[in-house]
Amino acid sequence: MENLKTYTFDEAYKASLNYFAGDELAARVWVNKYAMKDSYGNIYECSPEDMHHRLANEIARIEKKYPNPMSAEEIFQLLDHFRYIIPAGSPMTGIGNNFQVASLSNCFVIGIDGDGDSYGAIMRLDEEQVQLMKRRGGVGHDLSQIRPKGTPVNNSALTSTGLVPFMERYSNSTREVAQDGRRGALMLSVSIKHPDSEAFIDAKMTEGKVTGANVSVKIDDEFMEAAVADKPYTQRFPIDSSNPLVEKKISAKKLWSKIVHNAWKSAEPGVLFWDTIIRESIPDCYADLGFRTVSTNPCGEIPLCPYDSCRLLSVNLYSYVENPFTKEAKFNFELFRSHVAKAQRIMDDIVDLELEKVDLIMSKIANDPQDDDIKHAEYHLWEKIKNKSSLGRRTGVGITAEGDMIAAMNLRYGTQEATDFSVDVHRTLALAAYRSSVEMAKERGAFEIFSAEREANNPFILRIKDADPQLYEDMKKYGRRNIACLTIAPTGTTSLMTQTTSGIEPVFMPVYKRRRKVNPNDTGVHVDFVDEVGDSFEEYIVYHKKFLEWMRVNNIDTEKRYSQEEIDALVARSPYYKATANDVDWLMKVRMQGAIQKWVDHSISVTVNLPNDVDEALVNKLYVEAWRSGCKGCTIYRDGSRS
Repeated sequence: MENLKTYTFDEAYKASLNYFAGDELAARVWVNKYAMKDSYGNIYECSPEDMHHRLANEIARIEKKYPNPMSAEEIFQLLDHFRYIIPAGSPMTGIGNNFQVASLSNCFVIGIDGDGDSYGAIMRLDEEQVQLMKRRGGVGHDLSQIRPKGTPVNNSALTSTGLVPFMERYSNSTREVAQDGRRGALMLSVSIKHPDSEAFIDAKMTEGKVTGANVSVKIDDEFMEAAVADKPYTQRFPIDSSNPLVEKKISAKKLWSKIVHNAWKSAEPGVLFWDTIIRESIPDCYADLGFRTVSTNPCGEIPLCPYDSCRLLSVNLYSYVENPFTKEAKFNFELFRSHVAKAQRIMDDIVDLELEKVDLIMSKIANDPQDDDIKHAEYHLWEKIKNKSSLGRRTGVGITAEGDMIAAMNLRYGTQEATDFSVDVHRTLALAAYRSSVEMAKERGAFEIFSAEREANNPFILRIKDADPQLYEDMKKYGRRNIACLTIAPTGTTSLMTQTTSGIEPVFMPVYKRRRKVNPNDTGVHVDFVDEVGDSFEEYIVYHKKFLEWMRVNNIDTEKRYSQEEIDALVARSPYYKATANDVDWLMKVRMQGAIQKWVDHSISVTVNLPNDVDEALVNKLYVEAWRSGCKGCTIYRDGSRS
């Protein structure tokens, strides 16, 4: 490894700028976040092409362990130029990177099996959370097991302090762990049944409190029905006990109004429709074997059981539209199906690559000079993770560029027609991924605890049975390689590389203006704006990459300097009109999420962006609609509600 070639930042940036056809943001993000580096910051890759060869070679090495392997070249062609298949950040950085001992998982959930309501359990979770974050993982855990404030305890404190101090503890731990320029990510959840849930909901409203965590409330159907009908609701602790220590009746409507108000004011808490999550969850068919879902990862797209983790990858939907933005535009379903099947295989290979990484992490811990007594907790944590990953082989095949795909098909995001088309695409994806997992079960063996009988009444499995009876029969016969397969993540920086809209979201803005400072001796510049201290600025227009493509297809001059009126007129002619984050039909967006959720076995990370001037009644309406239309969760962000 000593004689590997290294590159300066400038060399890598220049090569990447060329690779991304002059897109400065994409080039900079790639070099900073994804180019292979050692812990001294030396860069070993010149452009994403090097990275894709590194990924393809490693995935092909795993493929060779199994029948009918894909070649490194075939895998490279799927990855090249982020065109079809894009592994998420952790796999992209970690696969084939021997300079850093890090996990390939994006998401982890931890929790205590059994009674988690002791100081020992609380501290254990704190330690495990930190150990995972230092290896690049985002972590979620649930606080519903902690006794409410004022309950008697058998120690010198006499009564317990409730949830909020522990929220702060976990939040502070997150802030302490730096991850190569990334902040640690934490999700804290609590059940609405918990008597302290109101304090949990309010905790983040105090400026400067719990700043290191996302918070979400797990809401059951009974609570939603009580809130809508203004009926009382009983909170209890322990939350699932038929003989609780604490019981109190509350007004569901009042507590619900508080959730809505806080979300309107500060974009938190997020809501998780927990009964929908559990009812639809395939892993929960194996709850008694350790797969009981307890919380989600920080962005909410993967509900997990304790010590399970998930690797993610997304398929670039825009690339399957032939003749985009023309009257001849059509979606190549055949190519899409074959690529989804391969994406599912690549995901399964990444499970093997992750198990190798976990072994490396464990041997590093074993060889650390520290005392065994100190190392034990960390070592045992990775043993638990390895066990869950090998038992279920969970994967997260997702998508990006939904917004651009819809526009390229000349549909408008947020219309019924666009939603119907999207659902068709996601149904196709689900069936192709599940078929691929069944094919792999034939060749590689099913996940260890597979049981067709346990899954027989699962609503998601029944949808598959209905849509493709043959697939269902094959699955009963051969099993499936992976306990659950699908997700839709936010794909933030990854979509900068695909140069598309992110995840399931609409375009943020098709065209916007930026200003750059003009120096007195610059030539050939245009001074558009002078600020209060006399500095001059030139305004320039930034186009969303695919909007530029629409302009080219329609022979619209892309070099001209347009006025704001002209820009508005252009957008109004385009399929992006009334389909941006702030002006899409929000109710339709929520319904679309609910309809697509029926074909995603995990969950969907989605944010409903609202303009600053909407009222709380609209937020209430959107949340209730999200619950009714079958969403597993919902996050609302009102413009300007956070600094």
